[in-house]
Amino acid sequence: MSDSNNDKAPTLKQMLQSILAGAFGVQSGKNRTRDFTHGKPSHFIVLGVLFTAIFALGLFGLVKLVLYLAGI
Repeated sequence: MSDSNNDKAPTLKQMLQSILAGAFGVQSGKNRTRDFTHGKPSHFIVLGVLFTAIFALGLFGLVKLVLYLAGI
């Protein structure tokens, strides 16, 4: 029962889902195998760096907002 989706490179949506799942530690074995077999490392590196930057900036902005609302 091979899935025809496993025979081609992951789409942008699938790569984003893999990045998010990997960041939270809930990546499935099936998706991990697909990513390592058919995905390009450079795509995952770029998306991972972008995700990390956006996540860090989001946390920074949230802390600034909380401090501003607290009057500090």
